[in-house]
Amino acid sequence: MSNSTQTSASNRIHALLDENSFVEVGGYVTARSTDFNMSAKETPADGVVTGYGTIEGCLVYVYSQDASVLGGSVGEMHAKKITKLYNMAMKTGAPVVGLVDCAGLRLQEATDALNGFGEVYLSQTLASGVIPQITAVFGACGGGMAVSAAMSDFTFMETKGGKLFVNAPNAIQENYTEKCNTASADFQSKETGLVDFIGEGEEILSQIRTLISILPANNQDDLSYSECSDDLNRISSDLSNYVGDTTIALTQISDDQFFMETKKNYAPSMVTGFIRLNGQTIGCVANKTEAYDEGGVKTAQYDALLTAEGCVKAAEFVNFCDAFEIPLLTLVNVKGYEATKCAEKAIAKASAKLTYAFANATVPKVTVVIGNAFGTAYLTMNSKSIGSDVVYAWQNASIGMMDSQEAAKIMYADEIAKADNGKALIAEKAESYKQVQSSAVSAAKRGYVDDIIDASETRARVAAAFEMLFTKNEDRPAKKHGTI
Repeated sequence: MSNSTQTSASNRIHALLDENSFVEVGGYVTARSTDFNMSAKETPADGVVTGYGTIEGCLVYVYSQDASVLGGSVGEMHAKKITKLYNMAMKTGAPVVGLVDCAGLRLQEATDALNGFGEVYLSQTLASGVIPQITAVFGACGGGMAVSAAMSDFTFMETKGGKLFVNAPNAIQENYTEKCNTASADFQSKETGLVDFIGEGEEILSQIRTLISILPANNQDDLSYSECSDDLNRISSDLSNYVGDTTIALTQISDDQFFMETKKNYAPSMVTGFIRLNGQTIGCVANKTEAYDEGGVKTAQYDALLTAEGCVKAAEFVNFCDAFEIPLLTLVNVKGYEATKCAEKAIAKASAKLTYAFANATVPKVTVVIGNAFGTAYLTMNSKSIGSDVVYAWQNASIGMMDSQEAAKIMYADEIAKADNGKALIAEKAESYKQVQSSAVSAAKRGYVDDIIDASETRARVAAAFEMLFTKNEDRPAKKHGTI
Protein backbone atom coordinates (compact mmCIF):
# COMPACT_ATOMS: atom_id res chain seq x y z
CA MET A 1 0.00 0.00 0.00
CA SER A 2 1.33 3.44 -0.91
CA ASN A 3 2.18 5.89 1.83
CA SER A 4 0.13 8.49 -0.09
CA THR A 5 -3.22 6.76 0.33
CA GLN A 6 -4.56 9.12 3.01
CA THR A 7 -3.78 12.42 1.27
CA SER A 8 -6.35 14.78 -0.27
CA ALA A 9 -4.94 13.80 -3.67
CA SER A 10 -5.87 10.15 -3.22
CA ASN A 11 -9.17 11.06 -1.56
CA ARG A 12 -10.19 12.97 -4.70
CA ILE A 13 -9.44 9.91 -6.79
CA HIS A 14 -11.53 7.64 -4.57
CA ALA A 15 -14.40 10.15 -4.65
CA LEU A 16 -14.24 10.29 -8.46
CA LEU A 17 -14.02 6.59 -9.28
CA ASP A 18 -16.38 3.71 -8.61
CA GLU A 19 -16.05 2.39 -5.08
CA ASN A 20 -13.01 0.14 -4.52
CA SER A 21 -12.04 0.30 -8.20
CA PHE A 22 -8.81 2.35 -7.94
CA VAL A 23 -5.49 0.58 -8.49
CA GLU A 24 -2.44 2.74 -7.80
CA VAL A 25 0.58 2.55 -10.11
CA GLY A 26 3.99 3.80 -9.04
CA GLY A 27 3.09 4.38 -5.42
CA TYR A 28 6.68 3.80 -4.24
CA VAL A 29 8.32 6.19 -6.69
CA THR A 30 10.22 9.04 -5.06
CA ALA A 31 12.45 11.88 -6.28
CA ARG A 32 15.73 10.72 -7.84
CA SER A 33 17.59 14.01 -7.51
CA THR A 34 19.90 14.57 -4.53
CA ASP A 35 20.84 18.18 -5.31
CA PHE A 36 20.07 20.98 -2.83
CA ASN A 37 19.72 18.50 0.04
CA MET A 38 16.80 16.74 -1.73
CA SER A 39 17.92 13.38 -0.33
CA ALA A 40 16.94 14.56 3.14
CA LYS A 41 13.37 15.36 2.06
CA GLU A 42 10.51 12.89 1.94
CA THR A 43 8.72 12.83 -1.41
CA PRO A 44 6.01 10.15 -1.16
CA ALA A 45 4.89 9.08 -4.67
CA ASP A 46 6.92 12.14 -5.79
CA GLY A 47 3.90 14.35 -5.27
CA VAL A 48 1.47 12.68 -7.65
CA VAL A 49 -0.83 9.69 -7.17
CA THR A 50 -1.33 7.77 -10.42
CA GLY A 51 -3.37 4.75 -11.37
CA TYR A 52 -6.56 3.47 -12.94
CA GLY A 53 -10.10 2.56 -12.02
CA THR A 54 -13.61 2.74 -13.39
CA ILE A 55 -16.45 5.25 -13.74
CA GLU A 56 -19.77 3.45 -14.15
CA GLY A 57 -17.76 0.40 -15.11
CA CYS A 58 -15.68 2.15 -17.80
CA LEU A 59 -11.89 2.17 -17.53
CA VAL A 60 -10.30 5.55 -16.68
CA TYR A 61 -6.70 6.57 -15.90
CA VAL A 62 -6.21 9.21 -13.23
CA TYR A 63 -3.39 11.29 -11.80
CA SER A 64 -3.86 13.52 -8.78
CA GLN A 65 -1.19 15.94 -7.57
CA ASP A 66 -0.39 16.07 -3.88
CA ALA A 67 0.21 19.62 -2.62
CA SER A 68 1.57 18.27 0.68
CA VAL A 69 4.68 17.00 -1.13
CA LEU A 70 6.83 19.97 -2.17
CA GLY A 71 3.68 21.86 -3.11
CA GLY A 72 2.76 19.25 -5.70
CA SER A 73 5.57 20.60 -7.88
CA VAL A 74 6.51 18.74 -11.03
CA GLY A 75 9.87 17.03 -10.82
CA GLU A 76 11.55 14.49 -13.06
CA MET A 77 9.89 11.37 -11.59
CA HIS A 78 6.58 13.17 -11.06
CA ALA A 79 6.45 13.90 -14.79
CA LYS A 80 7.56 10.38 -15.73
CA LYS A 81 4.67 8.92 -13.74
CA ILE A 82 2.19 11.05 -15.70
CA THR A 83 3.86 10.17 -19.00
CA LYS A 84 3.72 6.46 -18.13
CA LEU A 85 0.03 6.83 -17.31
CA TYR A 86 -0.58 8.35 -20.75
CA ASN A 87 1.30 5.50 -22.40
CA MET A 88 -0.92 2.97 -20.65
CA ALA A 89 -4.06 4.92 -21.55
CA MET A 90 -3.07 5.06 -25.21
CA LYS A 91 -2.42 1.31 -25.32
CA THR A 92 -5.79 0.45 -23.80
CA GLY A 93 -7.82 3.30 -25.32
CA ALA A 94 -9.18 4.91 -22.17
CA PRO A 95 -9.60 8.55 -21.01
CA VAL A 96 -7.09 10.37 -18.78
CA VAL A 97 -8.29 12.59 -15.94
CA GLY A 98 -5.83 14.93 -14.24
CA LEU A 99 -6.65 16.38 -10.80
CA VAL A 100 -4.35 19.37 -10.49
CA ASP A 101 -2.92 21.03 -7.39
CA CYS A 102 0.56 22.09 -8.39
CA ALA A 103 3.12 24.71 -7.41
CA GLY A 104 4.75 24.51 -10.84
CA LEU A 105 8.16 23.21 -11.85
CA ARG A 106 10.39 21.88 -9.08
CA LEU A 107 13.28 24.35 -8.94
CA GLN A 108 15.62 21.90 -7.22
CA GLU A 109 15.52 19.62 -10.28
CA ALA A 110 15.78 22.38 -12.90
CA THR A 111 16.44 20.92 -16.37
CA ASP A 112 15.39 17.38 -15.38
CA ALA A 113 12.01 18.74 -14.31
CA LEU A 114 11.80 20.91 -17.42
CA ASN A 115 12.50 17.94 -19.68
CA GLY A 116 9.90 15.89 -17.82
CA PHE A 117 7.31 18.61 -18.37
CA GLY A 118 8.11 18.58 -22.09
CA GLU A 119 7.55 14.84 -22.20
CA VAL A 120 4.12 15.36 -20.61
CA TYR A 121 3.30 17.87 -23.36
CA LEU A 122 4.37 15.34 -25.99
CA SER A 123 2.20 12.67 -24.42
CA GLN A 124 -0.79 15.00 -24.46
CA THR A 125 -0.14 15.90 -28.09
CA LEU A 126 0.00 12.27 -29.19
CA ALA A 127 -3.14 11.48 -27.20
CA SER A 128 -5.11 14.42 -28.63
CA GLY A 129 -7.97 13.13 -30.75
CA VAL A 130 -7.25 9.53 -29.68
CA ILE A 131 -8.48 9.48 -26.07
CA PRO A 132 -10.45 12.12 -24.15
CA GLN A 133 -8.32 14.27 -21.83
CA ILE A 134 -9.88 16.00 -18.83
CA THR A 135 -8.21 18.32 -16.34
CA ALA A 136 -9.74 19.50 -13.07
CA VAL A 137 -8.06 22.34 -11.16
CA PHE A 138 -8.46 22.09 -7.38
CA GLY A 139 -5.51 24.22 -6.26
CA ALA A 140 -2.78 26.11 -8.05
CA CYS A 141 -2.31 25.47 -11.77
CA GLY A 142 0.29 27.96 -12.88
CA GLY A 143 2.82 28.49 -15.64
CA GLY A 144 3.49 25.35 -17.64
CA MET A 145 0.74 23.44 -15.86
CA ALA A 146 -1.77 25.98 -17.20
CA VAL A 147 -0.56 25.11 -20.70
CA SER A 148 -1.13 21.43 -19.91
CA ALA A 149 -4.68 22.22 -18.76
CA ALA A 150 -5.30 24.14 -21.98
CA MET A 151 -4.13 21.12 -24.00
CA SER A 152 -6.90 19.03 -22.44
CA ASP A 153 -10.24 18.55 -24.16
CA PHE A 154 -12.21 19.76 -21.13
CA THR A 155 -11.15 21.76 -18.10
CA PHE A 156 -12.95 21.90 -14.76
CA MET A 157 -12.12 24.35 -11.99
CA GLU A 158 -13.02 24.66 -8.33
CA THR A 159 -14.52 28.08 -7.64
CA LYS A 160 -12.84 28.73 -4.27
CA GLY A 161 -9.49 26.94 -4.20
CA GLY A 162 -8.70 26.81 -7.92
CA LYS A 163 -6.08 29.17 -9.35
CA LEU A 164 -5.32 28.94 -13.07
CA PHE A 165 -2.72 31.23 -14.62
CA VAL A 166 0.33 31.46 -16.83
CA ASN A 167 1.39 34.69 -15.10
CA ALA A 168 0.11 35.29 -11.58
CA PRO A 169 -2.22 38.33 -11.25
CA ASN A 170 0.41 40.27 -9.29
CA ALA A 171 3.04 39.56 -11.96
CA ILE A 172 1.01 41.29 -14.66
CA GLN A 173 1.99 44.91 -15.21
CA GLU A 174 -0.43 47.40 -13.64
CA ASN A 175 -2.50 44.59 -12.16
CA TYR A 176 -2.91 42.85 -8.82
CA THR A 177 -5.24 40.23 -7.39
CA GLU A 178 -7.63 42.66 -5.72
CA LYS A 179 -7.94 44.69 -8.92
CA CYS A 180 -8.51 41.79 -11.29
CA ASN A 181 -8.00 38.22 -10.18
CA THR A 182 -6.98 36.75 -13.52
CA ALA A 183 -6.32 33.39 -11.86
CA SER A 184 -9.89 32.97 -10.60
CA ALA A 185 -12.46 30.50 -11.89
CA ASP A 186 -14.76 33.42 -12.72
CA PHE A 187 -12.15 35.08 -14.97
CA GLN A 188 -10.98 31.87 -16.62
CA SER A 189 -14.53 30.73 -17.41
CA LYS A 190 -16.02 34.07 -18.51
CA GLU A 191 -13.13 36.02 -20.00
CA THR A 192 -10.65 33.51 -21.41
CA GLY A 193 -12.93 30.58 -22.19
CA LEU A 194 -10.29 28.16 -20.96
CA VAL A 195 -12.51 26.56 -18.31
CA ASP A 196 -15.57 24.54 -19.36
CA PHE A 197 -17.14 23.87 -15.96
CA ILE A 198 -16.84 25.50 -12.53
CA GLY A 199 -18.21 24.48 -9.15
CA GLU A 200 -17.40 23.17 -5.70
CA GLY A 201 -15.18 20.11 -5.27
CA GLU A 202 -17.85 17.42 -5.06
CA GLU A 203 -19.85 19.06 -7.82
CA ILE A 204 -16.85 19.00 -10.15
CA LEU A 205 -16.19 15.32 -9.50
CA SER A 206 -19.86 14.58 -10.23
CA GLN A 207 -19.68 16.56 -13.48
CA ILE A 208 -16.58 14.64 -14.56
CA ARG A 209 -18.36 11.34 -13.93
CA THR A 210 -21.29 12.53 -16.05
CA LEU A 211 -19.01 13.68 -18.87
CA ILE A 212 -17.05 10.41 -18.88
CA SER A 213 -20.30 8.45 -19.02
CA ILE A 214 -21.43 10.16 -22.26
CA LEU A 215 -18.09 10.31 -24.10
CA PRO A 216 -16.53 7.58 -26.23
CA ALA A 217 -13.61 5.81 -24.53
CA ASN A 218 -11.44 6.58 -27.56
CA ASN A 219 -11.67 7.51 -31.23
CA GLN A 220 -12.35 3.95 -32.40
CA ASP A 221 -14.29 2.11 -29.73
CA ASP A 222 -17.51 3.93 -28.88
CA LEU A 223 -18.99 2.77 -25.58
CA SER A 224 -21.06 5.92 -24.99
CA TYR A 225 -24.41 4.49 -26.13
CA SER A 226 -27.18 3.71 -23.66
CA GLU A 227 -30.76 2.49 -23.73
CA CYS A 228 -33.34 5.18 -24.47
CA SER A 229 -36.44 5.11 -22.28
CA ASP A 230 -37.83 8.39 -23.65
CA ASP A 231 -40.39 8.42 -26.48
CA LEU A 232 -38.57 9.21 -29.74
CA ASN A 233 -41.79 10.66 -31.17
CA ARG A 234 -42.39 12.86 -28.15
CA ILE A 235 -43.98 16.15 -29.19
CA SER A 236 -42.63 19.37 -27.67
CA SER A 237 -45.63 21.61 -28.19
CA ASP A 238 -43.96 24.76 -26.84
CA LEU A 239 -40.55 24.30 -28.51
CA SER A 240 -41.17 27.24 -30.85
CA ASN A 241 -41.21 29.51 -27.79
CA TYR A 242 -37.51 28.81 -27.25
CA VAL A 243 -36.12 30.24 -30.48
CA GLY A 244 -34.17 32.70 -28.35
CA ASP A 245 -32.97 30.41 -25.55
CA THR A 246 -31.61 27.39 -27.39
CA THR A 247 -30.29 25.97 -24.13
CA ILE A 248 -33.90 25.21 -23.24
CA ALA A 249 -34.68 24.08 -26.79
CA LEU A 250 -31.86 21.53 -26.76
CA THR A 251 -32.97 20.30 -23.35
CA GLN A 252 -36.48 19.75 -24.72
CA ILE A 253 -35.17 17.81 -27.74
CA SER A 254 -32.88 15.54 -25.70
CA ASP A 255 -33.68 12.19 -24.11
CA ASP A 256 -35.09 12.78 -20.62
CA GLN A 257 -34.22 16.47 -21.02
CA PHE A 258 -30.49 15.90 -20.58
CA PHE A 259 -28.15 18.67 -21.70
CA MET A 260 -24.54 19.17 -20.60
CA GLU A 261 -23.38 22.60 -21.71
CA THR A 262 -19.68 23.35 -22.20
CA LYS A 263 -18.11 26.78 -21.63
CA LYS A 264 -21.49 28.07 -20.48
CA ASN A 265 -20.10 31.35 -19.14
CA TYR A 266 -17.97 32.19 -22.20
CA ALA A 267 -19.39 33.78 -25.38
CA PRO A 268 -22.97 32.96 -24.25
CA SER A 269 -24.50 33.88 -27.63
CA MET A 270 -22.99 30.62 -28.94
CA VAL A 271 -24.14 27.46 -27.17
CA THR A 272 -22.11 24.25 -27.22
CA GLY A 273 -22.75 21.01 -25.37
CA PHE A 274 -24.01 17.44 -25.44
CA ILE A 275 -27.48 15.94 -25.55
CA ARG A 276 -28.63 12.31 -25.75
CA LEU A 277 -30.84 11.27 -28.66
CA ASN A 278 -32.08 7.69 -28.89
CA GLY A 279 -29.37 6.82 -26.35
CA GLN A 280 -26.61 8.30 -28.50
CA THR A 281 -24.40 11.25 -27.54
CA ILE A 282 -24.90 14.20 -29.91
CA GLY A 283 -22.75 17.33 -29.96
CA CYS A 284 -24.75 20.54 -30.30
CA VAL A 285 -23.92 24.03 -31.55
CA ALA A 286 -26.59 26.73 -31.43
CA ASN A 287 -27.04 30.49 -31.66
CA LYS A 288 -28.62 32.12 -28.60
CA THR A 289 -30.35 35.48 -28.36
CA GLU A 290 -32.05 35.22 -24.96
CA ALA A 291 -31.50 33.60 -21.58
CA TYR A 292 -34.16 32.66 -19.05
CA ASP A 293 -33.87 31.42 -15.49
CA GLU A 294 -35.73 28.45 -14.04
CA GLY A 295 -38.66 30.73 -13.17
CA GLY A 296 -39.09 31.85 -16.76
CA VAL A 297 -37.68 35.33 -16.17
CA LYS A 298 -35.46 36.74 -18.91
CA THR A 299 -31.97 37.30 -17.55
CA ALA A 300 -30.03 38.32 -20.66
CA GLN A 301 -30.41 39.24 -24.31
CA TYR A 302 -27.85 38.93 -27.12
CA ASP A 303 -27.66 40.04 -30.72
CA ALA A 304 -28.22 37.35 -33.34
CA LEU A 305 -24.66 37.81 -34.54
CA LEU A 306 -21.55 35.68 -34.77
CA THR A 307 -18.76 36.87 -32.47
CA ALA A 308 -15.09 35.98 -32.73
CA GLU A 309 -15.15 34.37 -29.28
CA GLY A 310 -18.26 32.37 -30.11
CA CYS A 311 -16.82 31.11 -33.40
CA VAL A 312 -13.58 29.90 -31.78
CA LYS A 313 -15.54 28.27 -28.96
CA ALA A 314 -17.75 26.41 -31.44
CA ALA A 315 -14.87 25.48 -33.76
CA GLU A 316 -12.95 23.79 -30.95
CA PHE A 317 -16.07 21.90 -29.92
CA VAL A 318 -16.80 20.75 -33.50
CA ASN A 319 -13.21 19.55 -33.89
CA PHE A 320 -13.51 17.49 -30.71
CA CYS A 321 -16.78 15.90 -31.84
CA ASP A 322 -15.37 15.09 -35.27
CA ALA A 323 -12.25 13.50 -33.74
CA PHE A 324 -14.35 11.17 -31.59
CA GLU A 325 -17.09 10.40 -34.13
CA ILE A 326 -19.78 12.28 -32.21
CA PRO A 327 -22.61 13.44 -34.55
CA LEU A 328 -23.39 17.16 -34.71
CA LEU A 329 -26.70 19.00 -34.40
CA THR A 330 -26.81 22.72 -35.21
CA LEU A 331 -29.66 25.14 -34.38
CA VAL A 332 -29.38 28.29 -36.48
CA ASN A 333 -30.67 31.78 -35.70
CA VAL A 334 -28.14 34.31 -36.99
CA LYS A 335 -28.32 37.56 -38.95
CA GLY A 336 -24.67 38.40 -39.51
CA TYR A 337 -21.39 39.27 -37.79
CA GLU A 338 -20.66 41.45 -34.79
CA ALA A 339 -19.71 44.90 -36.06
CA THR A 340 -17.31 46.65 -33.70
CA LYS A 341 -13.74 47.81 -34.07
CA CYS A 342 -12.59 45.24 -31.52
CA ALA A 343 -14.51 42.41 -33.21
CA GLU A 344 -13.16 43.33 -36.63
CA LYS A 345 -9.66 42.42 -35.48
CA ALA A 346 -10.57 38.76 -35.12
CA ILE A 347 -13.98 37.97 -36.64
CA ALA A 348 -12.80 36.99 -40.15
CA LYS A 349 -10.21 34.49 -38.91
CA ALA A 350 -12.51 33.15 -36.20
CA SER A 351 -15.37 32.66 -38.66
CA ALA A 352 -12.97 30.94 -41.04
CA LYS A 353 -12.01 28.49 -38.29
CA LEU A 354 -15.66 27.63 -37.60
CA THR A 355 -16.49 27.34 -41.30
CA TYR A 356 -13.52 25.03 -41.77
CA ALA A 357 -14.38 22.95 -38.70
CA PHE A 358 -17.92 22.26 -39.91
CA ALA A 359 -16.92 21.71 -43.55
CA ASN A 360 -14.04 19.43 -42.57
CA ALA A 361 -16.07 17.30 -40.15
CA THR A 362 -17.08 13.91 -41.56
CA VAL A 363 -19.44 12.87 -38.77
CA PRO A 364 -23.23 12.90 -39.35
CA LYS A 365 -24.35 16.53 -39.43
CA VAL A 366 -27.93 17.79 -39.08
CA THR A 367 -28.94 21.45 -39.13
CA VAL A 368 -32.24 23.03 -38.09
CA VAL A 369 -32.92 26.66 -39.02
CA ILE A 370 -35.14 27.85 -36.18
CA GLY A 371 -35.16 31.60 -36.84
CA ASN A 372 -33.14 33.80 -39.18
CA ALA A 373 -30.34 32.49 -41.36
CA PHE A 374 -28.81 35.38 -43.28
CA GLY A 375 -25.71 35.85 -45.39
CA THR A 376 -22.38 34.12 -45.03
CA ALA A 377 -22.89 33.95 -41.27
CA TYR A 378 -25.53 31.31 -42.03
CA LEU A 379 -23.16 29.47 -44.35
CA THR A 380 -20.68 29.24 -41.45
CA MET A 381 -23.32 27.67 -39.19
CA ASN A 382 -23.21 24.24 -40.86
CA SER A 383 -25.32 25.03 -43.91
CA LYS A 384 -26.07 22.60 -46.73
CA SER A 385 -23.47 24.50 -48.82
CA ILE A 386 -20.56 23.45 -46.59
CA GLY A 387 -21.63 19.87 -46.07
CA SER A 388 -24.52 19.47 -43.66
CA ASP A 389 -26.13 16.12 -44.48
CA VAL A 390 -29.69 17.11 -43.59
CA VAL A 391 -31.12 20.64 -43.21
CA TYR A 392 -34.55 21.29 -41.74
CA ALA A 393 -36.27 24.64 -41.23
CA TRP A 394 -39.08 25.64 -38.93
CA GLN A 395 -42.11 27.06 -40.72
CA ASN A 396 -41.46 30.69 -39.80
CA ALA A 397 -37.74 30.59 -40.55
CA SER A 398 -36.14 33.13 -42.89
CA ILE A 399 -33.21 32.08 -45.08
CA GLY A 400 -31.43 34.39 -47.49
CA MET A 401 -28.89 37.11 -48.15
CA MET A 402 -30.19 39.54 -45.55
CA ASP A 403 -33.28 40.80 -43.76
CA SER A 404 -35.97 41.50 -46.36
CA GLN A 405 -36.54 45.04 -45.08
CA GLU A 406 -32.89 45.95 -45.53
CA ALA A 407 -32.79 44.29 -48.94
CA ALA A 408 -35.84 46.26 -50.09
CA LYS A 409 -34.29 49.54 -48.98
CA ILE A 410 -31.18 48.82 -51.06
CA MET A 411 -32.87 47.40 -54.16
CA TYR A 412 -35.62 50.02 -54.40
CA ALA A 413 -33.79 53.04 -53.01
CA ASP A 414 -34.75 55.33 -55.92
CA GLU A 415 -38.43 54.34 -55.89
CA ILE A 416 -38.65 54.74 -52.13
CA ALA A 417 -37.10 58.23 -52.31
CA LYS A 418 -39.78 59.33 -54.80
CA ALA A 419 -42.74 57.59 -53.14
CA ASP A 420 -45.38 59.54 -51.18
CA ASN A 421 -45.49 56.80 -48.58
CA GLY A 422 -41.97 55.31 -48.35
CA LYS A 423 -42.74 53.06 -45.40
CA ALA A 424 -45.66 51.41 -47.14
CA LEU A 425 -43.57 50.81 -50.26
CA ILE A 426 -40.75 49.31 -48.17
CA ALA A 427 -43.20 46.96 -46.47
CA GLU A 428 -44.68 45.91 -49.82
CA LYS A 429 -41.32 45.30 -51.48
CA ALA A 430 -39.93 43.59 -48.39
CA GLU A 431 -42.82 41.11 -48.28
CA SER A 432 -42.37 40.38 -51.97
CA TYR A 433 -38.62 39.86 -51.54
CA LYS A 434 -39.19 37.62 -48.52
CA GLN A 435 -41.54 35.33 -50.40
CA VAL A 436 -39.27 35.06 -53.43
CA GLN A 437 -35.81 35.01 -51.83
CA SER A 438 -35.87 34.85 -48.00
CA SER A 439 -38.48 32.32 -46.94
CA ALA A 440 -37.92 28.74 -45.88
CA VAL A 441 -40.14 27.67 -48.80
CA SER A 442 -37.99 29.47 -51.37
CA ALA A 443 -34.84 27.85 -49.91
CA ALA A 444 -36.51 24.42 -49.96
CA LYS A 445 -37.54 24.86 -53.62
CA ARG A 446 -33.88 25.39 -54.48
CA GLY A 447 -32.78 22.32 -52.52
CA TYR A 448 -30.96 24.24 -49.77
CA VAL A 449 -33.46 22.94 -47.18
CA ASP A 450 -34.53 19.30 -47.17
CA ASP A 451 -37.85 19.80 -45.41
CA ILE A 452 -39.91 22.39 -43.57
CA ILE A 453 -41.04 20.98 -40.25
CA ASP A 454 -43.25 21.95 -37.37
CA ALA A 455 -41.14 22.97 -34.38
CA SER A 456 -42.94 20.50 -32.13
CA GLU A 457 -41.74 17.58 -34.28
CA THR A 458 -38.06 18.51 -34.11
CA ARG A 459 -37.04 15.71 -31.74
CA ALA A 460 -38.61 12.99 -33.88
CA ARG A 461 -37.30 14.34 -37.20
CA VAL A 462 -33.76 14.92 -35.94
CA ALA A 463 -33.62 11.49 -34.27
CA ALA A 464 -34.77 9.86 -37.50
CA ALA A 465 -32.16 11.78 -39.49
CA PHE A 466 -29.31 10.66 -37.24
CA GLU A 467 -30.55 7.08 -37.36
CA MET A 468 -30.48 7.26 -41.17
CA LEU A 469 -26.96 8.72 -41.06
CA PHE A 470 -25.63 6.13 -38.61
CA THR A 471 -23.56 4.34 -41.24
CA LYS A 472 -22.32 7.51 -42.94
CA ASN A 473 -18.82 7.16 -44.39
CA GLU A 474 -17.21 10.18 -46.03
CA ASP A 475 -13.63 10.60 -47.19
CA ARG A 476 -11.55 13.75 -47.54
CA PRO A 477 -8.65 14.47 -49.94
CA ALA A 478 -5.39 12.83 -48.86
CA LYS A 479 -3.29 15.34 -46.90
CA LYS A 480 -1.33 15.59 -43.70
CA HIS A 481 -3.70 18.17 -42.20
CA GLY A 482 -5.42 21.43 -43.08
CA THR A 483 -3.88 24.82 -42.35
CA ILE A 484 -6.91 27.00 -41.51
